[in-house]
Amino acid sequence: MSSHPEIHPDQSIELLKHLHILTREGKMNQDSRRKLKQVYHLYQFIEPLLTEALATRPDVQLVDHGAGKSYLGFILYDLFFKTQASAGKIYGVETRDELVATSRRLADKLGFSAGMRFYNLTVAESITSERLPEHIDIVTALHACNTATDDAIRFALEKRARHIVLVPCCQAEVAAVMRKNKQQSLKNSITELWRHPIHTREFGSHATNVLRCLQLESHGYQVSVTELVGWEHSMKNELIIATYKDLPRRRPAERLAELLDTLGLTELKSRFFDGDSAAA
Repeated sequence: MSSHPEIHPDQSIELLKHLHILTREGKMNQDSRRKLKQVYHLYQFIEPLLTEALATRPDVQLVDHGAGKSYLGFILYDLFFKTQASAGKIYGVETRDELVATSRRLADKLGFSAGMRFYNLTVAESITSERLPEHIDIVTALHACNTATDDAIRFALEKRARHIVLVPCCQAEVAAVMRKNKQQSLKNSITELWRHPIHTREFGSHATNVLRCLQLESHGYQVSVTELVGWEHSMKNELIIATYKDLPRRRPAERLAELLDTLGLTELKSRFFDGDSAAA
């Protein structure tokens, strides 16, 4: 039991030390309190999704894309999997081999290795990799840069994931295409929304997430968008949560196509493929 009231009673103190939320002596400072608050704030969104998935099958499967140091994966395993879903597994997908190796060592040290796997793969490679199971319940991608978020969405759709949790960042691709096609789009007054370079960047980022939401809805998902509070290291704290409900697909698919056309982004149609296109 921790002497800190802020810490969850079942939390591994050793893990919090490795994540630098606690000092080696087990102490906290203002910065570590803020980090812990961020972690628990995010956990509040994901825990109900895990509980719902667990009600359907005991071996819950979660894939964390762009895992980095697997900060999220370790917290989820520590707070949920080790006590409530011991038959489940968390898979961390990360391109930097040194981070994959570090995560494996930490899982061994903490006794988490039975339920955690770490692979050196790009998100795109993971879609067809035999190292990941066919059935995935939850897909997470927190600050997976640029198109890695879209690849995570594609992965989730291919695996028919029940839940998808995204915190996007660095959305450069859409803004680049909008910038390239700006002159031919200027005949339409809506282009004023991204005529100036700073607006191109900001509006491009916003448009990317709107397109992602429509894409998910066009595949039958119910989508909610909210904000992660207190994540001071990123200006973009948008949290997108999608749950498969087999909802009607036609209207969001039509909206998606119209928006791509309006914004001069038809060349990106294959990236933001809709449910109707996938079924065709």
